[in-house]
Amino acid sequence: MNKLANISQKISKNIGLIIIVFSLIAYFLPQYFSWMTSYTTIFLAIAMFGMGTSIDTRDFKKIIKNPKEVLIGSLTQFTIMPLLAWLLAITFHVNKDIALGIILVGSCPGGTASNVITHIAGGDVSMSVSMTILSTLLAPIVTPALVYLLAGRWVDVSIIAMFKSVVKVILLPVLLGISIKKINPTSVSKSKDVFPLISSLAIILIISGIIGANADKIAQSGLIVLVIVAIHNALGLLGGLLVAKLAKMDYDKATALAIEVGMQNSGLAIQLASVNFTLNPLATLPGAIFSIWHNIAGSIFASIRRNKPKKKLIATI
Repeated sequence: MNKLANISQKISKNIGLIIIVFSLIAYFLPQYFSWMTSYTTIFLAIAMFGMGTSIDTRDFKKIIKNPKEVLIGSLTQFTIMPLLAWLLAITFHVNKDIALGIILVGSCPGGTASNVITHIAGGDVSMSVSMTILSTLLAPIVTPALVYLLAGRWVDVSIIAMFKSVVKVILLPVLLGISIKKINPTSVSKSKDVFPLISSLAIILIISGIIGANADKIAQSGLIVLVIVAIHNALGLLGGLLVAKLAKMDYDKATALAIEVGMQNSGLAIQLASVNFTLNPLATLPGAIFSIWHNIAGSIFASIRRNKPKKKLIATI
C-alpha cells in the first residue's frame, strides 16, 4: 500500500503536468481518446465518489461552528466567477457555444484539485475542504440557476435538466462516498490511497477524451479560449485575495479562499455541456482547457504563496 500511496501522491502533486502530457497525446492521436467522451458522466461520478470518501463528517461540524469564512468563500465563488465568465464572453464576442462553456465553468462549484493546491501552498486545507463541500452541496440549485440567468441570451437552458444532471453526477456520488465511509470506516481507511488515485485518473480521462474529440476544433478556437480561461482564472485568484483582505482573513485562509475561488470543478462543466447541450458541441472546450490551465496556474500561485513571507493578521495580495 505504501507504493500505491506514493503513486497517488505523485499523481496528485503533478496532475497539471500529467494532464498536459495526456492532452497533447490526445490532440495528436485523437482516435485513441475520443471514445472516452461517451463515459464522461461515469468518470466524473467516480471522481466525486472518491471525493466523498475523503470527507469526514467532522468537516460539517467545522462549517457549522465557524460558518462565516466558509460562507464568504462560497458566496465569492458563486458571484465573482460566473460574473467574470459572463463579462469575458461579451467582451471577446465569442460564439454562443464558447460563451456557454465559459459560463458553465464559472457557475460550477470548487473542485478537489483546489484542496491539493491549497495543501501545496501551505494554506488552510480544512477551510478549503469545507468550501468545496459547501459549494458542491449548493451546486444542484445554484449552478443551473446561474447558467439560466447568464447564458439564456445565447441558448435555451433547462434548469430542471441541469438540476438532475448535477444531482446524478455530483451530489449522489459524494453522499454515497460519505455514507460508505460512515458505515465502514475501516475498509475505507485501508483504501484511502486508492480513491484519490482513481479520482485523479478519472479527471485525466475526461479531459483527454474531450481534447481528442475536439482536436480539429481546438486548432480553430483553442487559442482564444485559452486566453479567456487564463484571464478568468487569474481574476478569480486575485478576486479571492481581495475579498479575503476585505474580510481581514489571515494569510493561510486567504490562500485557501483565493485558490478555491479560482479553481472550478471544470469536469462538471464538461459533463453538463456534453449531456445538456448536445447542439452546442464546442461548449465542452472551455471546461477542458480550464482543467489544464487552472492546475498549471494554481501550482505557480501555490509556489508564490508558499515562498512569500506570511502576514499573521491580515491577508496581503
